Amino acid sequence: MKLINDPVYGLIHIRTPLIFDLIEHPLFQRLRRIKQTGLTHLVYPGSQHTRFHHALGAMHLMGMAIDELRSKQTDISEKEEEAALIAVLLHDIGHSPYSHALERLIIDADHEAIGKMIMLQFAKSLGSQLDLAYDMFTGKYHRPFFHQLISGQLDLDRLDYLSRDSFYTGVAEGVVGHDRILRMLRVVDNKLVVEEKGLYSIEKFLVARRIMYWQVYLHKTALAAELMAKAVIRLLREQDAGERAGYLAPELEFFLSKKVTIQDFRDHPDELLAIFSDLDDISVDYSIKRLQDHFYTPLSFLTTNLFHRKLHKLRWSDEPLEDEMINDIRKKCQEKYDWSPEIADKMIWLGSETKADYNREDDEIQILTKSEEIKPFSSFLETPVRIAFNKKYYICHPLA
Repeated sequence: MKLINDPVYGLIHIRTPLIFDLIEHPLFQRLRRIKQTGLTHLVYPGSQHTRFHHALGAMHLMGMAIDELRSKQTDISEKEEEAALIAVLLHDIGHSPYSHALERLIIDADHEAIGKMIMLQFAKSLGSQLDLAYDMFTGKYHRPFFHQLISGQLDLDRLDYLSRDSFYTGVAEGVVGHDRILRMLRVVDNKLVVEEKGLYSIEKFLVARRIMYWQVYLHKTALAAELMAKAVIRLLREQDAGERAGYLAPELEFFLSKKVTIQDFRDHPDELLAIFSDLDDISVDYSIKRLQDHFYTPLSFLTTNLFHRKLHKLRWSDEPLEDEMINDIRKKCQEKYDWSPEIADKMIWLGSETKADYNREDDEIQILTKSEEIKPFSSFLETPVRIAFNKKYYICHPLA
């Protein structure tokens, strides 16, 4: 019986010894050293919380959801409860440093693939409960509502990160009524539905998510910092090991010196997971600090500016950017910093971001009406929540 004091929910109850053992494992403790929102703390200084906080919060919400569903006569065994709690607890265990910012750049696999592989490794040493958790996580379990709670358009991952990120950034518009949404949940034919009286809470959840994406996760300054960090890793990969020698944390050098795939983790799990457990934000922070003295101009320029928060400027546009404007920015940067055209190309980035408030193509949120009919949430949508994709274009460049 363990309790953790959480600033968002109060006391979080660790319900079983196995869950406590997983939390104590070095691979889970590693999440204490991975910031939840990457480099967003450069914009919102309070945003220093970690994936460790988030995983515990999502587990807490799963416990609340299970308690609520049981109170509505949904039969959930103790084994199913523990497996569901484990599945959501471990859903982010495979994250790279800086969370999503450096996804696939250091290791050639996304965090979900790495997380699944870690869960299977845990299953070998900790038993069948991890196999059941894995099946729930991957959607193979015969009761799909568990997977919907773990990964869906209204899952506990999203409910926690919106509440938590809103709390730590101070962006009050991101607050969601997680407790009311959880009280509106029901299970019909082993699928998750939401009672009709929860419609407005879901709509507020979607609006809060849109606000948080454009105001926090895709804030132009935070995105500029992430693009600078991405560029540093890409430039390092272009170099020979000798040119990087002495500048990088050993664990970062290991993963940059070769292309490590998920198959490599499966073939050599003990060796690679031991090194992976050391790979965290500190690894990249240390390397960026050292690289300020690197002889290669783009690397020293980016790391020095990132370290001292002299960040690139990012401009959003609703339309693709015109060549004339791009060339003008490139020319100004070349003149100001005495760069060659080749270096300027490495330091100026074009791209786009696309987000949808709600996607009909995904597994839709199902609403249980007062007349006991089940209808997709999109059939209730009105103008405040847009279904269409929202696409914006950007150019990111040094100040010129």
